[in-house]
Amino acid sequence: MTMINIFEVNETNKMIDQENLDVRTITMGISLMDCMDSDLTEVNRKVYEKITKKARHLVATGEEIETEYGIPIVNKRISVTPIALVGSAACKTSEDYVTLARTLDRAAKEVGVNFIGGYSALVSKGMTPAEELLIRSIPQALACTERVCSSVNVGSTKTGINMDAVKLMGEMILETAKATKEKDSLGCAKLVVFCNAPDDNPFMAGAFHGVTEADTIINVGVSGPGVVKTALEKVRGADFETLCETIKKTAFKVTRVGQLVAQEASKRLEVPFGIIDLSLAPTPAIGDSVADILREIGVEYAGAPGTTAALALLNDQVKKGGVMASSAVGGLSGAFIPVSEDQGMIDSVNAGALTLEKLEAMTCVCSVGLDMIAIPGDTPASTISGIIADEAAIGMVNQKTTAVRVIPVIGKDVGEIVEFGGLLGYAPIMPVNRFSCENFVNRGGRIPAPIHSFKN
Repeated sequence: MTMINIFEVNETNKMIDQENLDVRTITMGISLMDCMDSDLTEVNRKVYEKITKKARHLVATGEEIETEYGIPIVNKRISVTPIALVGSAACKTSEDYVTLARTLDRAAKEVGVNFIGGYSALVSKGMTPAEELLIRSIPQALACTERVCSSVNVGSTKTGINMDAVKLMGEMILETAKATKEKDSLGCAKLVVFCNAPDDNPFMAGAFHGVTEADTIINVGVSGPGVVKTALEKVRGADFETLCETIKKTAFKVTRVGQLVAQEASKRLEVPFGIIDLSLAPTPAIGDSVADILREIGVEYAGAPGTTAALALLNDQVKKGGVMASSAVGGLSGAFIPVSEDQGMIDSVNAGALTLEKLEAMTCVCSVGLDMIAIPGDTPASTISGIIADEAAIGMVNQKTTAVRVIPVIGKDVGEIVEFGGLLGYAPIMPVNRFSCENFVNRGGRIPAPIHSFKN
């Protein structure tokens, strides 16, 4: 990377001090393929030893870079090979898989990371018995661990949507909510269902280390909604060309910070650099909101007419600006629109401007999907499956990543508030369409891939 000049340094310092610029995460991806064994005790031993050996300096290195460059690095995390694969030879029951979840949690605590992702299964076309065992173990695994994150990929543009897996995931989300009801169903905040899941995503809860990746890599996720909003305040009322140029230039600057951190972390840890994920990821902090950017673009609240167009513009310009600032952009990259983690989104829900249906429309043009949305605890599993199927269809047809992370909060209903704390924030319980899709979900089988998937 070319040397950053003093003007850029001063500008970056201002973005950090006043506009909530941060590197959201350094995520070390670790392959556990060489930990496979027919003996469960051996698998657990190998998994623990490899993670603690490879990631032992991850947190300290992140803190060193923070101190030397003055760049906040909020999270240090680990992603691993989907555990459904790692445990496939040794795990004969769901409880066997839960032992691996406990091992991941223990390893994460030992090295000091806040989350470890990869308690995952990739079942977009079908499920092996081992993958089904892992999926059925998710409620118990998330109830007995603190730092483990789980994800399941149920569809892709190339394969279609595995509706058997979609049905099962609706049930498992509800079971996870019940298993963690004493914590306001917090387990569901660490569980995401994907279509077209990327192999190199550094963000939780969906991160896993894809089998196409190197043995160990460093992926970095940058974030600066506050920086973009501040930049747009200076061009208030200007035309769309000016607006787009401003977002693009700002995304370039934000991504340069991530590239610097990624290169430093890679060099110091002697681990190859993977990708920069340049997603605008909000936090509950005031001034760190994607919804506030949309308001600055010109809609009264996120959810008002024009919101989807504004989000499409924002997402595209972030990618155009960021891709020039890094040698490798990947992961999800764009703009996250979680409800609980974004004060502006919460305000929009409370104002009556934002519904689940409008959020679904917005996911057609943003990075991920329905993210961190609290729904009534009595929502049927089939309805949750229907929501997953709708979101997966958007991803499948549009050749993009979509996801669902909904939290049916047991014992709470529309209008009540649920507090998750920390980075996960708080959320109003949103209403869900009460008409049934049970007959649709119960058909079983697979929705075929769309015609444009055939590109061989």
